[in-house]
Amino acid sequence: MPGGLISLAVVFFIIAILAYVLGARGVAGMSAGIGRTLLFVFLVLAIIFVIVGFVNRTV
Repeated sequence: MPGGLISLAVVFFIIAILAYVLGARGVAGMSAGIGRTLLFVFLVLAIIFVIVGFVNRTV
């Protein structure tokens, strides 16, 4: 599933915004936390793949 983690992060951020607007502050905070975590994991994996790609290209 291309873009799986980033799409999940976006979904959780949208849930957080909707929950915040509707007044469910606890759900909004939890969803935003999950979204931030998934976004961080996506960024770390992207950096690792870029580094591995450069290393494999030079070998």
